[in-house]
Amino acid sequence: MRHKVSGRGFGRNTKQRKALLRGLVTSLFVHLKIETTVAKAKEAKKLAERLITFGKKGNLHSRRVALSYLPNKDVITRLFNLIAPKLSNRNSGYLRIIRTRTRPGDNSEMAVLEFVDYEILREKKKEKKTKEEKTKEEKTKEEKTKEEKKKKG
Repeated sequence: MRHKVSGRGFGRNTKQRKALLRGLVTSLFVHLKIETTVAKAKEAKKLAERLITFGKKGNLHSRRVALSYLPNKDVITRLFNLIAPKLSNRNSGYLRIIRTRTRPGDNSEMAVLEFVDYEILREKKKEKKTKEEKTKEEKTKEEKTKEEKKKKG
């Protein structure tokens, strides 16, 4: 009997389960949207929302606690600097689970775990890319003009 036992075990020991959830949450913060089974999505949502709340606080202690949950400095930096500030007007409920299909191999129920403000977060990412692309294009144009001047001169 599982009286007063919370969380899912996934048929794994503690270290494997933590590694699984860390991997899911890391992918979520990098890609802003992931597809996984419903059970894994529900567990990853718990951990991710806790980390987002730490990100919204933004102080050093919160950053260190978040690093203890997810020891990846690049992802935590992205969370604290890019993702959490955009979610500052929301009190909770940062993520949603959308059930999509059943997996053909084992008939598991699959779901997409994504940010509620996914479009806003993704658009900002595209804008930054276009700015970076513009600067790269300007640099290549400048280099071409310099090369042409050297050939002529």
